[in-house]
Amino acid sequence: MGYKHLKFEKDAIFLVTGGAGFIGSNLCEAILNMGYRVRCLDNLSTGKQENVDLFLDNPNYQFIKGDITDLDTCMSACEKVDYVLNQAAWGSVPRSIEMPLYYEKVNIGGTLNMMEAARQQGVKKFVYASSSSVYGDHPVLPKKEGQEGNLLSPYALTKRVDEEYGKLYKKLYGLDTYGLRYFNVFGRRQDPNGAYAAVIPKFIKQLLNDEAPTINGDGKQSRDFTYIENVIEANLKACQAPSESAGEAFNIAYGGREYLIDIYYHLTDVLGKKIEPHFGPDRAGDIKHSNADITKAQKYLGYEPEWNFEKGIAAAIEWYRNNI
Repeated sequence: MGYKHLKFEKDAIFLVTGGAGFIGSNLCEAILNMGYRVRCLDNLSTGKQENVDLFLDNPNYQFIKGDITDLDTCMSACEKVDYVLNQAAWGSVPRSIEMPLYYEKVNIGGTLNMMEAARQQGVKKFVYASSSSVYGDHPVLPKKEGQEGNLLSPYALTKRVDEEYGKLYKKLYGLDTYGLRYFNVFGRRQDPNGAYAAVIPKFIKQLLNDEAPTINGDGKQSRDFTYIENVIEANLKACQAPSESAGEAFNIAYGGREYLIDIYYHLTDVLGKKIEPHFGPDRAGDIKHSNADITKAQKYLGYEPEWNFEKGIAAAIEWYRNNI
């Protein structure tokens, strides 16, 4: 069913924080295409102006350049807003290990500012990005909410703390919060550049440029790669979830499992490249295997992801071919 059939109030306003980023800009686009109003808040530290330039002529779109670490900015951004989709954060496990204080400030302090502003401004639903990294070193697959291990990075810790605040804000203040534990999201507009780029866009770009990518570790690590359309569906369905489901965190994935080395050779086949990868050391803080049990999201959010890995990777390759 996806999300395009979903109906909201005619004059509904959505605030997307981190709206110029990969996930945020896709959320902005989907909501605008459905005919609703979008306010995008981004400080452009990791988001890109070009990701949202295509919305500038849309009368339902408003851009605020601002930072979630400033409470006044959050308060004014939340004014008259019905739904907050809080995507603003600094990502990347390895970078968080290098910059723990900054991650604390943005990912915890900023998210708390947003929850508080949403509460004070009477927002109906507060949906926020969490991460599969909260499972830490728990060895059991598939990953199931309530079975978390020891955290392996400051990034993972920030997301766990956000979830605890989400629980408290529901319990103490009645704010309907929904934490979405994303599993390795990929798709159009994901940045292929830089030391901390996600693996799929990075591989595609390097192969298109006839460069040999480096795989961290032996390539036998597995991930539940999740196409962006599934994430859009989860965010919008959370906005319509019953209040009884609030204060919880949910796995958002397809429920599949792909090995990195298999993905690499799939990409070389599709792109018609005969390039062998380099292998580098394992990345600190990385989880070896990741695969999601999505039963809880199905039950409480009505989440039914339509895009499996094969369908998603075909769409992603097509986009990068046309946009790199």
